This record gives sequence, structure tokens and C-alpha cells, in this order.
Amino acid sequence: MPDRAVGCPSLVLSPDTLVNHRLVLASLLSVLGALPAQIAFQNGDKVAFLGDSITEDGHHSPGGYVKLISHGLAANGVTIEVVGAGISGHKSNDMLARLESDVLSKKPQWMTLSCGVNDVWHGENGVSLPDYQQNITAIVDRAQAAGVKVVILTSTMIGEDATNPENVRLAGYNDFLRALAKEKGCRLADLNADMQVALADAKKTRPKPASGNYLTMDGVHMAPAGGRMMAAGVLRGIGCDDAQLVKAREAWLDLPDTTRASAGMRLTQRQVEQLEQIAAKRQLTLESLLQQEFRKSVQALLDSAGR
Repeated sequence: MPDRAVGCPSLVLSPDTLVNHRLVLASLLSVLGALPAQIAFQNGDKVAFLGDSITEDGHHSPGGYVKLISHGLAANGVTIEVVGAGISGHKSNDMLARLESDVLSKKPQWMTLSCGVNDVWHGENGVSLPDYQQNITAIVDRAQAAGVKVVILTSTMIGEDATNPENVRLAGYNDFLRALAKEKGCRLADLNADMQVALADAKKTRPKPASGNYLTMDGVHMAPAGGRMMAAGVLRGIGCDDAQLVKAREAWLDLPDTTRASAGMRLTQRQVEQLEQIAAKRQLTLESLLQQEFRKSVQALLDSAGR
């Protein structure tokens, strides 16, 4: 008997059937595109924020980046339990030494890691790049071995000038963090890159503040604008899309005590932004506008008292 070919029958689709399949596929893709992005942190997750004074301030200050992350997630229907693990002055060796007591013993699902500023900023008392690489790798390895997922934050700038010697040196530390995140499968929030972009935008659109700094109080520790920049970067790093970031920023606008401007009263970010618009029209800084209006009010009171 002649051999008979064995196999699957050929499938021939008519042009009309192909068009229908394409329409169904396009419809499905449209629906999927309209769905909100999947945020890595889940409702009820415990998240430890390991870091130095920037993280410590970010946890305790009303407008700090840790607080803003929590509020931004809540605006998108995700409630997390925050474990504050930032200590002023700490470097990578300090964080490795207290990893178990401050993070792993708390049994979090996630940990964000913000480390590098003091390793460079402290100069001779800092941590060399090879030692930093060893310390950070050990922190990530130990966290992952304990079942804790890690979000790596690149280090923010040391002074608002990317070309100064400290930031030039810091670039190597951040390059390592980017490579490590890829190697270890960690999420990455590239805050150093975000900060450089935010500074460039601020210099184009805002008068120079009296302090000389746009995002920080002293070149390192975050002012309210810097806290928002960091929080947005971390939210992007854990999967928030543009629409979810809009919800987060809208929630931040009405939080009290999240700005340095007060004029003797507590102002929300929304009120500050409205005042900044008035100041810009008058070609003033916000500080100058508030001082000017305060002086007018005081003089009006004095004039009325003398009548």
C-alpha cells in the first residue's frame, strides 16, 4: 500500500473571516489599552522604606516622598502599611548592618532602597564604589532570599548642579544601581535622572528661589517640590501610568502642611500653585509676593489704627 501522509488538515480562512478576526483582536487590544496599569504594590502590602535622612524626612514630613507615595496609592485604591527605615547619616554599610532588625524582621512584601548620597557626600568618611557595590548587592540578595521584593532608587543629586565633582562621582554609583536592578530583576525608580529633568524644567519656568535651590532645601534634602518629584518617580517605578499619576498629584494638592510657604497660615499645595500663578504675572517669586502682601496688610492695619 502506498504511504499516506498523516497530519493536521490545512486551515484556510476566507477573507471575510480574517477581517472579522482582525476586528475582534483590535477591539480586545482597545479594551486592554483602556485598563489601568497594574501597580506592583497590592492592597494591604507592607512596604519598608530603607534609606538615609532623605527617607527619614520623607516618612516623617507631611510632604515627604514616603507620605506622598502612600497618599498617591490610596487615591488609586491601594492601601499600604508603611515601615519607615530611614536614618540620618547612614551609608550602605550602616544599612546592611541593620537590614535584619529594621526591615526583614518586619516581614514586608516590598522594600525600597535609597542609598548612595552619604557614601559619596561624606568624602573620606564615605564608602568607596567597590565597597558600596558589595554592600548594596548583599542588601538586595538578603532581601530577596527572605522573599522581599526590592525597588531600587537611584541616588538624588548632591547640590543642584550635575557637573559638580560630587555628582560626577555619584554617577558611577548610580550606573551600578541601574545595572544591579536589571541583573537582580528589581524594579527601578531612576530618581537621579528625574531630578535632572525636573531641575532643567524648573529653571526654564520658575524664578530662582531666594534659597537658590528649586527642589531641595540645602542642595540635598528635599523641599516640597523635590518630595513630589521623588514620589512620582517611585510611583512610576512600581507601575503607575499617567492617569494614575494624575490621580496621585490631584490628591497631593489638598494635603495640609506640604509646602514651606505659609504666610502665617497653613496652605495647601493647590493654594500655593494659585499664588505662584499670581506671582508669575507680577514677575515675582512666591516668597516676594507673600512678603509684599504681608507688608501691605500690616501697613493697612497701622493706618487704620492711626485714624
